[in-house]
Amino acid sequence: MLKKAATAFQEKNPGVTVTVRAVPFANLLSTLRTQGASPGGPTIASIYDLWLPELVRDGLAAPAPADVAQDLSAGWPANLVEGVTKQGRPRGYPNEVDLYALNYNKKLFAEAGIAAPPKTWDELAATAAKLTKRDGGGGKVTQQGFGVITSWAAGVVHPWLSLVNSNGGALVDGSAPKLDDPKVQAATDLYAKLVKDGVTQPSMSNANANTTGPYLDNFVNGKTGMIIMANWWQSALKEAMGDRFADVGVAPIPVGPDGAASAPVSYSWLTMVNGKADQAKQDAAWKFLTYLNGPDSGQNGSSAMGDILVSMGILPSRTGDLSAHKAELSDPFLSVYVEQLPHARPFPAVLGGEEMSQAVQKHIENVVFGKETAKEAMDAAQREVAGILTKAGA
Repeated sequence: MLKKAATAFQEKNPGVTVTVRAVPFANLLSTLRTQGASPGGPTIASIYDLWLPELVRDGLAAPAPADVAQDLSAGWPANLVEGVTKQGRPRGYPNEVDLYALNYNKKLFAEAGIAAPPKTWDELAATAAKLTKRDGGGGKVTQQGFGVITSWAAGVVHPWLSLVNSNGGALVDGSAPKLDDPKVQAATDLYAKLVKDGVTQPSMSNANANTTGPYLDNFVNGKTGMIIMANWWQSALKEAMGDRFADVGVAPIPVGPDGAASAPVSYSWLTMVNGKADQAKQDAAWKFLTYLNGPDSGQNGSSAMGDILVSMGILPSRTGDLSAHKAELSDPFLSVYVEQLPHARPFPAVLGGEEMSQAVQKHIENVVFGKETAKEAMDAAQREVAGILTKAGA
């Protein structure tokens, strides 16, 4: 579909050639670093937004021209435009967007006599307790009320940070970490309470970026009542659950005692232009991206990029694409994510962001496995992240 859109653009713009090259995700960032400045290097790249600060620093992510910036402001949610803006200038077109919500098993809710998903942290804890089952002797937990992820940085940090955001907290303020803020520690206290009460089982938490492992298995098999997870895993659930996928419900992130509204974490992929390419190539690249992300390139008011993303079951970020694909995106699972999109807060893309995420992951896992108290974990994470961000910005 991307090649088809490129061919259509070339027909409208004689003399411009668009060549599509697939690079494995594990090699993508290193390819940009090593080939970006070479004459034959990529002019356009599709990247994970957490990489953006580094690529801007190194001159590889060009600032968008004024007409592109205007196009973004008119056609995308402001919070997503903010997520691709660095040093006061947008750096590309947001494409895929992912955000978090509460997923729950409606069948288990009905069996426990629970009428609706929790809206607050207190309701979350109470609901998790009702959903937890133990063996006949009252010992081993056979069904956990609320599941968390371990062993995968984004899977650990993003759901936890969605709770932090929904309690009025933040991971960073600019480049200053806020892990010692009571509103942040409260989310870690909540994790500690859920583990202590036995409604969250560390032994059921392991997962990787493909959601392979006990975390997915226990939710799929009705052994976990609730989780916080992103929209992109719908396809994994459908494949694993079959007809039982109809049991999956979706609701906004529960709001903490100091929060005003649900505020899930979001992150995105974007297409950027190589700032080290010659100016003629950069100009042609921005023109192609404007076409690819515009209403004249796709079907029924969608952009070609919107059509590509929806064909893969991925949530597009352009407002017009969401409207054009309303039918596909209005199923009970995805519709809640679409509704929450304006309230999402982009994961902070700062220099040192990946290392920061890994440090926070370590201390959250220490709380889950009983190695640190919530205060010890957040105090240690505050010190480590401050050092990481200072070093990265030096």
